[in-house]
Amino acid sequence: MRVRLGAVYLVLLLLVLAALEVPLAMTIAGRDTQRLVADRLADATRFATLAEPALRASDTAELAAELTRYDDVYGVGAVVVDQDAHEVVSSRPGIRLADNDVLRQARRALEGREASDDGTIWPWRTEPLVVAVPVGRGGEVIGAVVTISPTRRNANGVGTSWSILAGGGLVVLFAGIVAAWTLARWTLRPVAALDAAAHELAAGDYAVRVPAADGPPELRRLGSAFNEMAETVADSLERQRAFVSHASHQLRNPLTALRLRVEDLGADLTDQQAIEGHRLALEEAERFGDVLDSLLALARAERGRYDLVDVDAGEIAWARVVAWQPVAAKKGITLRYVRPAHPLRARAVRNAPDQALDALIDNAVKFSGPGTTVTVRPGADDGGVALHVTDNGPGLTGEQREMATERFWRAPDAQNVDGSGLGLPIVAVLVDASGGRLDLLPSDPSGLHARLWFPAAP
Repeated sequence: MRVRLGAVYLVLLLLVLAALEVPLAMTIAGRDTQRLVADRLADATRFATLAEPALRASDTAELAAELTRYDDVYGVGAVVVDQDAHEVVSSRPGIRLADNDVLRQARRALEGREASDDGTIWPWRTEPLVVAVPVGRGGEVIGAVVTISPTRRNANGVGTSWSILAGGGLVVLFAGIVAAWTLARWTLRPVAALDAAAHELAAGDYAVRVPAADGPPELRRLGSAFNEMAETVADSLERQRAFVSHASHQLRNPLTALRLRVEDLGADLTDQQAIEGHRLALEEAERFGDVLDSLLALARAERGRYDLVDVDAGEIAWARVVAWQPVAAKKGITLRYVRPAHPLRARAVRNAPDQALDALIDNAVKFSGPGTTVTVRPGADDGGVALHVTDNGPGLTGEQREMATERFWRAPDAQNVDGSGLGLPIVAVLVDASGGRLDLLPSDPSGLHARLWFPAAP
């Protein structure tokens, strides 16, 4: 953005310089042309005064000497013609009246008016300047004086003036670029700080703030408003997490007391229906306790920033498979582990891979059904380390996979299965805090493929 703003300033500066220097350059060329034309008209007029008596007396010796001397001194050719545009006397033998421009100016002068080249002397001009004045008095024209001036030196002078003008423009342009870049940096520094702070805030760093004392007043006000918003968001989230944590913690004591009382009631029950109801009440109490534990875990997972550690993903996956083997065998599920070819070092929040694998294996064992196979496979993937948990159970639809990480969400066909609906949200929070990601993909031919990806350890 700084480059684009600087480019806008630069374009505006170029337009201003062009609007100033182009007319000035044309004015310089026109001024030098007018000065040269005026000098040559004055010289030609003087020669016309000398040529009138010479033409009337047919004595041109003195006039020829004057023209030759003028040509020797100034390098400007001169020729005097009669009424029929025939040469009478010239300053040098090489002047040709047959040249279109020379003949045209001579004929204009023979019509009784001063004639000069209408062109401007540009730096690239090479044609001579032709000026002609009539010879005669009282409206009678008996001839004309034509001067042919070389323009190379004048064109070089115009080019030199243009070079100086261009040099000054370059100096101004360089100074303008420095000023534009400085102004763009000063203007956009708060914007860059806001952009970085917004990304950090979106990444979960709610303590980020921006300096509100730099840049234009509008951006300073925007920085102050951003800080107030970040403060409000951080305070609101902290209150929410504190409420969840405190509520979960405070509910555990009465829940424990209630569970103990319900257990005590079981000793006096003899009716089979009452015993079954007592069992269901204990299961609901345990499920309520699991929900409170999950809420506490989620509140802790979402709180603040974490220190990352290097872990052996393959060993962690093997340990979790060993730990879940009895549960899988009890449910009639084959739990497989595919050992990687070499150690896989990942960087993650401490215990995040363990807890994430526990949640994913638990879900696979719960929902895949008896006779299915759950496979845990660590591997290098996408420049990092991936932990794949796949099963060949019923799986989830595309819409269900998108909703699976929402809190308390349960699949329609899993409403009666034990669980709180917080396992995958906790996994998503832990993986995100580790700089990784959780992908829920379909498994071929059926089932669910959950992939945990963590950055590789340096």
